[in-house]
Amino acid sequence: MPELPEVEVTRQSFANRIAGARVLALHMGKPLRWPLGLAPDALVGRSVLGVRRRGKYLLIDLDEGLLLVHLGMSGSLNFAPVQAARGPHDHMDLDTTHGVLRLHDPRRFGAVVWAPSEHSPQAQKLLGHLGVEPLGNDFDVKVFRAELLRKNAPIKQVLLAGQVVVGVGNIYASEALFLAGIRPTVKASKLSAPRVAKLHAAIRDVLARAVAKGGSSLRDFVSAEGKNGYFQMEAAVYGRTGQACRSCATPIKQIMQGQRSTFFCPVCQKY
Repeated sequence: MPELPEVEVTRQSFANRIAGARVLALHMGKPLRWPLGLAPDALVGRSVLGVRRRGKYLLIDLDEGLLLVHLGMSGSLNFAPVQAARGPHDHMDLDTTHGVLRLHDPRRFGAVVWAPSEHSPQAQKLLGHLGVEPLGNDFDVKVFRAELLRKNAPIKQVLLAGQVVVGVGNIYASEALFLAGIRPTVKASKLSAPRVAKLHAAIRDVLARAVAKGGSSLRDFVSAEGKNGYFQMEAAVYGRTGQACRSCATPIKQIMQGQRSTFFCPVCQKY
């Protein structure tokens, strides 16, 4: 599943190129997770003001309303001057004066939803429960600890839930916990202030490095320019079950938490 770094890399790869474009047509394919929310022809003539990100959602701001795009489990966007004929897994073509933005999603867990504003009920239904952005200035370490003190669930599960801090998905939660030296099974409320500070810094470090590396292309992720990501090549624990820890040479362990695989070093992450 594309996580926050992959979504941010996708945004960066086409945001400047589509900004200022006028919508010529919107073609929708098979139904996605949620309905678009208006007739596709209603967007013709509207201008693209820019592209933002909130968690794993891309917000395409128009001069009237916005489109919220989610890549789901297997989706990807491609932006090009022209596109080939639509295939069975191409579910949106936003045709503009600057090029065509295409959503390709084999599993159809993605979404394209129109909302009149970011604060409208349609948008808040998707965005209203999201936690603070980890790469933004609002990710305050004191507030982070105060929120964790209320959570008795394992810290890995709290990070994945996205209500305290948004976008720290499975790959990057495992990596950040390793960097902070925290075992993924420890209860969030049991973390001391110094350990929370280490985790806060680790989350920002891991996500920033992942964005710089173009994200992680574990399966079929590519940016809107068709480029792969390379962060997975420097992962410390994720996907490295049985391999030697890069710090202490102890074999990396894998456990299941909430039906998701968790990877950690039993020596470097003792507590």
